[in-house]
Amino acid sequence: MLVYGVSYRPISVMEYEADERRGRKKKIRQWQDEGYTEMSAIKSPSPTRFFTIGLVTSWYSSNIGVLLLNKYLLSNYGFKYPIFLTMCHMTACALLSYIAIAWLKMVPMQTIRSRVQFFKISALSLIFCGSVVSGNISLRYLPVSFNQAIGATTPFFTAVFAYLMTLKKEAWLTYITLIPVVTGVIIASGGEPSFHLFGFIMCIGATAARALKTVVQGILLSSEGEKLNSMNLLLYMAPIAVVFLLPATLYMERNVVGITIALARQDFGIVWLLLFNSALAYFVNLTNFLVTKHTSALTLQVLGNAKGAVAVVVSILIFRNPVSVTGMAGYTLTVIGVILYSEAKKRSNK
Repeated sequence: MLVYGVSYRPISVMEYEADERRGRKKKIRQWQDEGYTEMSAIKSPSPTRFFTIGLVTSWYSSNIGVLLLNKYLLSNYGFKYPIFLTMCHMTACALLSYIAIAWLKMVPMQTIRSRVQFFKISALSLIFCGSVVSGNISLRYLPVSFNQAIGATTPFFTAVFAYLMTLKKEAWLTYITLIPVVTGVIIASGGEPSFHLFGFIMCIGATAARALKTVVQGILLSSEGEKLNSMNLLLYMAPIAVVFLLPATLYMERNVVGITIALARQDFGIVWLLLFNSALAYFVNLTNFLVTKHTSALTLQVLGNAKGAVAVVVSILIFRNPVSVTGMAGYTLTVIGVILYSEAKKRSNK
């Protein structure tokens, strides 16, 4: 018993001290882990930031990609059927929108509540068709760089239509910022080596129609019961657009289906190009909706202004179209005007 008693106490103390050491080590490890976690949260970007960066990259890629592919098909490849190409885009938008909303539940489905609302959406769809078709026609004759320079004047046409249709007046500073927007395009037109009058008129028409759609949409779908998010609006506009474009295609681009089939027999790659191009047209709208949802209005303005400049640079690198110093100076002035316009609008809305 003495041996047991003498031997018991030292063992108990040793175990107690060992437990203490283990406890202290455990706490130190916990503190280290917590400290490491805090530091890692500071040093490394959060998953949300990676997600947003991925969305913006996808938005840029799809926007610039569909623009360059349209140019390649309509100009370089020789597929001279812009109305049929637009109809392919709208068909893909109708099908993929239904899949995204009805099956994948990406956004809640909103229903058309009245015949009046349906006619309003149909009117928007007709304007939308005119904008896209005119834009695609212009790409047959104009380089992407000049196309983007003209497209940057959308704020000017939006302000004009807003005043003519709603008598809405902007602050005088807002109107002043539109001067460099228009002046820049005039300078760019004079210095554009590949200027084509018909292509220029079509591009102006596309830009004006795009602005008109924005204003009309604000007027027609202004009540709370009729407002649709952009995904649901596309779901309803796209099939209506197909109905408008089908007779126009059959009348103005006769035998386009037969010609496309004949091209596919010679080079099946045209089928993959049309399918990919059409899917990309839908992803332009999808990524635009997601970027709008996950970023601020200011971020969206900055990204939108930069997107046109990126498209210009990429198109020049790919298509090697000639550019002049005067043309680039004009486009730069237009972009500066658009940025000033955005700032003026933001201040006037405060």
